[in-house]
Amino acid sequence: MRILAFSDVHRDLEACAGLIEAAEEADLVLGAGDFATSHEGLTEVMDALAPLAAKSVFVPGNNESLTALRDTTTATVLHGETCTRNGVTIAGLGGGIPPLPPLPWGSWDLTEEEAETALAGIGSADILVLHSPPKGVADVIDGKGSVGSVALRDAIERIQPRLVVCGHIHDCWGRSGTIGTSSVNNLGPAPTWFEL
Repeated sequence: MRILAFSDVHRDLEACAGLIEAAEEADLVLGAGDFATSHEGLTEVMDALAPLAAKSVFVPGNNESLTALRDTTTATVLHGETCTRNGVTIAGLGGGIPPLPPLPWGSWDLTEEEAETALAGIGSADILVLHSPPKGVADVIDGKGSVGSVALRDAIERIQPRLVVCGHIHDCWGRSGTIGTSSVNNLGPAPTWFEL
């Protein structure tokens, strides 16, 4: 299966056009959140990405809510759930984890406890689509250090998906690492390819 994955387009319609063009070769498209910016522009981005919806699985970022994303796309949207595509099980969880400091626009965040509860029922998955990175992998902000989620790291250790994709931490776009046998990849808005 040829997989195109991305995160954090943040209203960049030029980036969306590049994803549409690249996705002609994809069997599956994964979007790891932050399609909007501060809850603005989500409809325009989902309209731009509509040609990909039938083969896409998305999670919300912290710049849009779960409800808003589900209301603006026909793509599969996961949050503490799984779906199956071509025999491959995909699990997903969106939002900023752990919560960001209070922002005037209201970041859509989950506590570590909420993330742990949301993923508790997922026993196995081949792919895990997250918005936030796990603690210790592709999660470093310059001047602040490692800011990833302990709950997400624990879930990866337990589930051991073959592939984990995330975004959220812009300083780490393009970085990857492993947790056990799981490949963890912080994406960014450019097309990133995987074979599974």
